[in-house]
Amino acid sequence: MSIRALSAAIAGCIAVSLLPLPAAAAENHPGLRQALRQLTTGDDVPGALAEIHDRHGDVTITSGVRDTVTRRPVPANSRFRIGSKTKTFVATVALQLVAEGKIELDAPVDRYLPGLLAPDITVRHLLQHTSGLPDYLALLNPADIVAHRYDHWNPMDLVELALRHPSEFPAGTDWSYSNTNYLIVALIIEKETGNTYGTEIRRRILRPLHLNATSVPEDALGIPGPHPSGYLKTGEGLLDITRLNPTVAGASGGMISSASDLNRFYGALLRGRLLRPAELKQMMTTRPIGPDGSGYGLGLMSTPLPCGGVLWGHSGDMLGFRTSGGATLDGRQITVMTNLYRIDGVHNADLDSVVTAALCETPS
Repeated sequence: MSIRALSAAIAGCIAVSLLPLPAAAAENHPGLRQALRQLTTGDDVPGALAEIHDRHGDVTITSGVRDTVTRRPVPANSRFRIGSKTKTFVATVALQLVAEGKIELDAPVDRYLPGLLAPDITVRHLLQHTSGLPDYLALLNPADIVAHRYDHWNPMDLVELALRHPSEFPAGTDWSYSNTNYLIVALIIEKETGNTYGTEIRRRILRPLHLNATSVPEDALGIPGPHPSGYLKTGEGLLDITRLNPTVAGASGGMISSASDLNRFYGALLRGRLLRPAELKQMMTTRPIGPDGSGYGLGLMSTPLPCGGVLWGHSGDMLGFRTSGGATLDGRQITVMTNLYRIDGVHNADLDSVVTAALCETPS
């Protein structure tokens, strides 16, 4: 999820900490440590965390502080809001339902939610952001989101807000990222299973993979377990926005997880533990979305790495947090988190540099 009008910056960071590492693992990743340090010094991000899994094991590196009051280090086992990484979980459930014959990718949404959308919009269009539907978040006043951050947001009200505006293009003719799409996918999941999308994620993904730090909080305001504070910069100064009602994002970006859980999830997904080959192939069939060769499949992004190969994953923005990362087909996983989201480009580019350093640096 992206709140475009809410940029943020905060001064002050401390040294990098290395927690917990295999013997000599810290020294094997000097580029990764430096890239994290850039976030918390050059970009004034309060705290950052990266966890990489490769053939050498797991390495967790943190930089900066968990909060600006106690200035304690970022916990290595931090939980945080994962924003649009939620979409990969939702898409996985939808594709499992495809495998079970309960949903057809190229069937009109009207089959499952009669009268909601134009008959030419399919489930695939929603999952791949080719529906042309406006993004409801772009239609909300960011100040209102902050002012009402403890309130429940009804997903149907948010969908209807988007549908009061004209489509950006005919379905299937272009690509435009819209959080509205995944609110509607969740409604289809609920219609076809009789359960909330969160219940299905817990049953089909979290429990089988033992992702015990991951949750679909629904209306819960806090982040359970060890976590950094999430911050926004407002006209009045720094705002701790850790506690909020994530229904403003819902199925488009409301989940909470940890770096370890996210790495395990994306690794399991690419290894075929969650989807059959046919559905995984559909998920990984992308269309171009950027000049760097990146592509978008069904809830899954592909990003070419400068050292060769492709990162499969998703970025995620939620009030107070930004995350990036995913997995490669050769078994590596990386998750990066910052407890600040800013839109000036510096933060985003340097976050990408952390991912590149983690996957392209040759361990010494």
